[in-house]
Amino acid sequence: MSISASPAEPRAALPLLGVPGIGALLVLVAGTLALGGFYGPTQGALFLVGGALGISLYHAAFGFTSAWRVFIAEGRGRGLRVQMILLALAVILFFPFLASGTLFGNEVRGNISPAGIGVIAGAFMFGVGMQLGGGCASGTLFTAGGGNARMLVTLFFFIVGSLIGTMHTGWWASLPSLPPTALFQSFGAVGGIAVSLAIFGAIAAITIVVEKKRNGALEQAPPSPRHGFARYLRGPWPLVFGAIALVILNFATLALAGRPWGVTSAFALWGAKGAQLIGIDVASWPHWQQPGNAKALAESVFADITSVMDFGIIAGAMLAAALAGKFAPSLDIPLRSIFAAVAGGLLLGYGARIAYGCNIGAYFSGIASGSLHGYLWAVAAFAGNVIGVRLRPWFFMERVTIRRMDG
Repeated sequence: MSISASPAEPRAALPLLGVPGIGALLVLVAGTLALGGFYGPTQGALFLVGGALGISLYHAAFGFTSAWRVFIAEGRGRGLRVQMILLALAVILFFPFLASGTLFGNEVRGNISPAGIGVIAGAFMFGVGMQLGGGCASGTLFTAGGGNARMLVTLFFFIVGSLIGTMHTGWWASLPSLPPTALFQSFGAVGGIAVSLAIFGAIAAITIVVEKKRNGALEQAPPSPRHGFARYLRGPWPLVFGAIALVILNFATLALAGRPWGVTSAFALWGAKGAQLIGIDVASWPHWQQPGNAKALAESVFADITSVMDFGIIAGAMLAAALAGKFAPSLDIPLRSIFAAVAGGLLLGYGARIAYGCNIGAYFSGIASGSLHGYLWAVAAFAGNVIGVRLRPWFFMERVTIRRMDG
């Protein structure tokens, strides 16, 4: 069922929710209560946090993929600068507690992983996949939940690619790498924040220089069709407001789960459980014999924190799309676009597994944790995005002009 405004109907007169919105709201409420009853209040709360993340991502249209594409193709850096605000707020909030190891009396740890060849290769693949698949990890979830049928194709092959990646994680991990290192470990919480802010400031400054040189002036935020309470209920949100919401919700995840937000480990788990259903013995693979992974494979997906939050993101995005009057799935997908979704999904899934995370687990939460692998991931993924942007015209029939930095 689609919800749309007729030409004579103002957006303010749209039904508040409609059938899809009511369904999503019921899922969020019932899911929170059921998970809280069966798996404890923390699991229910994390599902609700996932729902809030889905709403925030959708209403703010917070796309990592589009921000990188626009900067690469057009030199417009507004989205990248907001990402630097996102990361700056995150390190200020996260570092003191990660350095102390406790938050509200509970033990917490960051997403800190080795930085090596696996991260470079995986993040590069992920970057190409972002542009072909049409989204990153969080973007795939919230756009699929918002009614984008093509992103369901990307999501399916994202899961397949993640499962394939678990076959090779041991080999990639054996390649040369630096040990897990965090800035707050090397410089202390205050020093780590200072170093991080200097990096983010430098990146923001570069985007300003490039944008002014290529476009003459900085891009301004487009005017909103709604104002006041209606804007925050139905969207679109200011981009910076979306960044603040994501930081707060990631911090809530740290407080509840004891570690920052992640997305793609659940995709590997879903793929493994699906493979078991068709008779593939994934439990014999070394990846799934590791204690934590073996435990997740043996239990219900509803016992897995990342899975529960991903389900919440999908439901929250569906609710947000209904509130915005934009939930209108369409199966009219060009064949080349489907091919791009398949290739992009496989690259996204495989790359995320061998790079210790995606744009959320490695980039957002990794850098929020001060991990060197997060910074290495960002550089390699950006390079992959450059290639992905160059490949997009063949799949999407769009003109992409990439000019050199010197004009």
